[in-house]
Amino acid sequence: MLEPIAPATRPSVAGSTRRSRRAKYALTVLAFMLPSAIPLTLFVLGPMVGAAWVSLTEWNLLSPATFVGFDNYVKLWADPETADVFLHTIYYIAGYLPLVYIGGLALALALNAGLKGRSFLRGIYFLPVVTSWIVVALVWRWLLNPSTGVVNSVLGWFGIDGPGWWTDPAWAMPSIIIASAWKDLGFVMVILLAGLQAINTELLDAARVDGAGWWRRLFSVVLPLLSPSTFFVIVISLINGFQVFDQVYAMTGGGPGGATQVVVQQIYDLTFRYGAAGEASALSWMLFAVVLGVTVIQIIGQRRWVTYG
Repeated sequence: MLEPIAPATRPSVAGSTRRSRRAKYALTVLAFMLPSAIPLTLFVLGPMVGAAWVSLTEWNLLSPATFVGFDNYVKLWADPETADVFLHTIYYIAGYLPLVYIGGLALALALNAGLKGRSFLRGIYFLPVVTSWIVVALVWRWLLNPSTGVVNSVLGWFGIDGPGWWTDPAWAMPSIIIASAWKDLGFVMVILLAGLQAINTELLDAARVDGAGWWRRLFSVVLPLLSPSTFFVIVISLINGFQVFDQVYAMTGGGPGGATQVVVQQIYDLTFRYGAAGEASALSWMLFAVVLGVTVIQIIGQRRWVTYG
């Protein structure tokens, strides 16, 4: 009597079904990613690859490019001006980041305290964020005009001789920092305000019952629970700080005497003023490496001080 043979194709059919489901899932994910993946490839990844190739050439945007290998990187590394523009950029970040964070935190705390008309105030404070940088820079250039500016006029009422601001090499970068912080305060405020509103009020009430004052609650409860929002603000602000350009271009053009010449301004000048697109591309990749390194360090370090949940 012949024994029934178990169907040998069943495992393969099950495996084929699983592969089919995975393929359908992958195609579904790809379909949803395409609307953003296509412009990302065309306008970000493609130009980055193109800039990497240009950085290995000598090209003035007019004549054919000549391959020179890593000569542009070696030249920039040995050029003292490269160190200067990076130092100017770091100087900008060192002044901008604390100012914009402390100012944004103060506004967020005030609006979170239940002020009347806080929705209106939130819109007013956020208005500079959506205003064109060129407009903001020109307004602050007028406000900080050494001879006819509003700021020096107000200081004169108190018997204080105002500085030269953007015309003085010592005050040009602080002028840009003030304008930048003023414009970005609203963005930082909104992020930190969202973080404040997500804090469980029972924790603050418990700290208050235990006798903790306002400052104690701020440093022991609020800021630790606000650390995810703080981390996001710091990462975004540092990336934007390394790429500072619009306000420098509109307010000082890198002057006076190169006192505000930052990395992106140098990239612009190398490309369009000196016809050294290869060096400009190499400098842009050097900037990318610095920003990437700083961001990776922050992501690794956030495990030590960022509190989630």
